[in-house]
Formats: sequence, C-alpha cells, structure tokens
Amino acid sequence: MDKSRQQQLLRWLKSQSGHGKRWLRLSLYLGIFSALLILLQAWLLAGLLQSLIVEQHSRADLIPHFILLFGCFALRALLVWLREKAGFECGKAIRQTLRRTVLNRLEALGPAWIQGKPAGSWATLLLEQIEDMQDYYSRYLPQMLLAVIIPCFILIALFPVNWAAAMILLATAPLIPLFMALVGMGAADANRRNFLALARLSGHFLDRLRGMDTLRLFHRVEAETREIREASIDFRQRTMEVLRLAFLSSAVLEFFASISIAVVAVYFGFSYLGELNFGHYGGGITLFAGFLALILAPEFFLPLRDLGAFYHSKAQAVGGADSLEVFLTEMGELETRHGEQTPELGLGLTIRAAELMIVSPQGVPLAGPLDFTFRPGQRIALVGQSGAGKTSLLNALLGNLPYQGSLQVNGVELRDIQPEYWQQQLAWVGQNPHLPASTLVENIALNGNHDMQKLQQVCEAAGVTEFLSQLPEGLQSETGEMAANLSVGQAQRIAVARALYKPCKLLLLDEPGASLDSHSEQHVNQALQSASHQQSTLLITHQLDQLAHWDEVWLMRDGKIIQQGSHQQLSQSAGAFADLASRRQETVE
Repeated sequence: MDKSRQQQLLRWLKSQSGHGKRWLRLSLYLGIFSALLILLQAWLLAGLLQSLIVEQHSRADLIPHFILLFGCFALRALLVWLREKAGFECGKAIRQTLRRTVLNRLEALGPAWIQGKPAGSWATLLLEQIEDMQDYYSRYLPQMLLAVIIPCFILIALFPVNWAAAMILLATAPLIPLFMALVGMGAADANRRNFLALARLSGHFLDRLRGMDTLRLFHRVEAETREIREASIDFRQRTMEVLRLAFLSSAVLEFFASISIAVVAVYFGFSYLGELNFGHYGGGITLFAGFLALILAPEFFLPLRDLGAFYHSKAQAVGGADSLEVFLTEMGELETRHGEQTPELGLGLTIRAAELMIVSPQGVPLAGPLDFTFRPGQRIALVGQSGAGKTSLLNALLGNLPYQGSLQVNGVELRDIQPEYWQQQLAWVGQNPHLPASTLVENIALNGNHDMQKLQQVCEAAGVTEFLSQLPEGLQSETGEMAANLSVGQAQRIAVARALYKPCKLLLLDEPGASLDSHSEQHVNQALQSASHQQSTLLITHQLDQLAHWDEVWLMRDGKIIQQGSHQQLSQSAGAFADLASRRQETVE
C-alpha cells in the first residue's frame, strides 16, 4: 500500500471519530489530569527522599506528605480505570455506527447485490475488520495527543530544576517516533494483506461447508480439504508477519527509552561524584533534582512507548479500513432507492412498465426493454427458459434491482416509493426458503402479531399441520440454524404459510415448488393457487401443465416479453409458446 493511500485511510478513520467525540474528549481530559498527578506524585516523592536523607526530618513531620502521596497513587489508578472505560465507550460508539452504516447500505443495495460475494466476506467485514478498529479509537487516538502533552508538562516542570536533564530528554525524545515510523511503515500493508487473506479464507471455508454434500457426491472432499489447509497455512504465516512487526516496534521503543534514561542516570552519577558541574542554576545539584529527574524520565518516555505499543492498532485499523472505505465509498455512488412517497393502494395495484431496462447494481443490463401492464387482482404466470430474465423482473418488482425507463405503481415510479412501505405491500415465496426467526410461529408471523385462528388456517392451507405432530413443541419448536431441524419441503411449507399469513397487495412466487417431493409440491401449489385469487399474483414457473388456471401467461426470452395472452390463446396460435409446449410434451413422452 503506497503512502498516499495510507494517508487517505487515516483521514477517513479520523473522520469517523466524530461518532465518539464525547468519549474521546473525556479520555483526553482524564489523561491530562493523570499527567498532572504524575508531576505532583514525582515532586512529593523526590521531596520526601530529600527531607528524609539529606535534611534528616523525622517521619512524623512528613505524615501529611505521605498521605498526599498515597492519595495521588489511588487517584491516579482511578483515573487510569476511568480513561480505559471512556476509551472503550468511544470505540464502541464508533464501531456500532460503522456496523449500522454498513448494514443500512447493504439493505439499500438489496439481496441481489449482496449475493455477489460470499457470506464469509461480509462476516469478516462486519466483525473482524470493524472490531480491529477498537484499539485505534479507544487508545491510539487519545495517546497521540497525550504523547505530546505529557512530555511537555514534564519538561516544563524539569527545566527550572535542572536544565541539563531536561535537554537530554528533549534531545532523545524524537528518536522514538522516528524509529517507530520507520518500523511501522510495513505494518499497515501487512495487516491489509492479512485482512484480504482472512476474507478470502472465510468465504472459501463457508462456501465449502455449505456445499459439503455436493463435494462428497463428486469426490472432491480431499482436494478441498487440501486447499483449505494450504490457505490456512498461508494465513498463519501472514499473521506471524504482522506479529513480528509489532514486536519489533516495541523492542525498538524499549531500547531507545532505556538508552535515554541511562544517559540521565549517568549524568547525575558523575555530577554527584564531582566530575560534572553543569545543569543547575548556581545552587549545585541536589538529591531532590536527581530523584525528580530519574522519577520523571520513565514517565517522560511512557506516553511515547504506549504510543508505540498502540501503533500496531493503527496498522490494524488502516488494514481493516481499506476494504471498508472502498465499500462505503463505491457503494454510496451506486443507485439506491431513497423514495419517500406512499401512493394510495386501496383499489389494488396497477403496475405499468414502459421501456423498462433492469440493470445490476453495477449498471450491467439484465433484462429489457419491457412494456407491460399488470392490472389489480390479475394472476400472471411468467414462463421461459433459464436465463431469460424472469428472476430479474421479479427482483425489480421486489425493489432489489435498479432499473432504467419507467416502472410505475398506481402512477408513481417504484424508485420513488418508500422502500419500507413498498415491502409491506408484498409477499414473496422463492425457491430456497429462508427462515430467519428461531421458532416456526415467529417465522410465519414475522410482525410478532399472533392471530391463532389465522395461523391455524394458513398452516392448514399450506400443509404445515401435517408435520406439526412430529415436532416436540408444535409451532413453538425451534427451526435450528438454517432450518436444520426441518426438511426442505417442511421449510418451504412454512415459507408458504408466511406468505399466506401476511396481508399484501402483490404476491410474488419464484418457482415455489422447485426441489420439493411430489406430495409437498402438490400442497404448496394448491395453497398458492387458492391464495392467488386474493390479490395480484405473479408466478415464475417451468410447469406448463398448470398454466390453464392463470389469467394470463407471459413468455420471456433474452430479457424480453415476446408473447402475452391466456393459456388457450397462446396454445392455439403458432409461436414461441406453442413450440415450447410441444418440446416439453416430447420430452415427457
């Protein structure tokens, strides 16, 4: 990663700190107050040693000083704890804001865009990469200011006592940030490569885990296991490279800090032996000055050493921010729906498309141009070969894909309708059922309103009641992760019951009987056929024998609707639909 890119990411990271500004400011104030206590504590301790050793004061006379010193110890410990707490809250507020921003952006982009990357990559982005920014905001950013403020306070306190010791500290201080920058230059790049490797490994592993049955079927288990092992070894090596840089940075800081403190100690040692006679202001070098300088010397370098210890947090944050900043910047430029209109839908939906071009989030044409009118209560079956653009049209109606041209709902462009309002008007059943809630009843009534009479009706219609007795707690039974406690047919019936339970204006069905056994398919088709009369319905199907029950059939090919009409009209006239039906009949025979 070049320096200009690192600087760009650092500016982006600092711009996000505004979300935790209140906690960041509190952490800084607590650090400054703690620095003042350091000076008071060192002054009291050096004064006590001067009084006890040189001036021979009795310990009873110094009891107030001892009490004050121990009070400084206790108060400083409290301030350190409060500062850690404030720093954590700062990082927490920023991380929550970033996660909320990413999730909101993903929601705006829609599932069609999200499916373009493995789920493991999104998990890495939302969890590991944002989580690794915690220490940058909670520790590194406040420490950057304290690394300047605290040494300045110490120099201001030390110069009136002994200017030579102060000059030694001032001369050696720049060595630490200089070498810290030199050592840390490669750390951000190493972290960025590490995050990219982690994202690839996460996505690769999760995809293989989901497809384990397919891998076994094609005897690819050993080969994929070998690939995962090699990727894991590569990731481990990258992680050790990052750790090596972090330890090297800490070692360099410790070395130069020790050298500087040693020089201060040697100076005072030779001064007490009478070999050196400079640095004081005419009164000679006192034991107080020596103790004060030696007590404050480690505290002078401590903020710089802490900054070096937290430097790897900066490198981690820069590495994690690389793909996050790209995602938020580039995805912010894509067309997303931010409509605010809520058209009147009391008489049902009238959907009109004119020169409609459905495009991917990146602007690649997927289907079109399309011209059609979808009237209230109409029941339409959409047929065509795979890749004809059927699912793209359905995703456009769902609001998951952008479009060009015109797609109006009751005279209002779909892109101008408030997304939440539009989703409330839709019910959808796809090929692969998604059951996000933990129990069956929560997956059917996603809004949380459990009308038990209606639940019983939709469960009966969708065939859910057939297998409820086999479940330990009926509708309250757990579905398990990714509906592992249910068969595919049972999960699909739950999805159908959910669509039947939700009051809607438009029912969208994407081959709901696919991948089901004949018994489950029959239940699903009967339930949806009955429900299709209650609102406008669009069905994507490859089963031509069921089309006679639908009001109209649309045939798509190469992204266009090439034929429209009733099943009887299309069957009796020569054309693409008649050819398709005859080929299907020959295949069956």
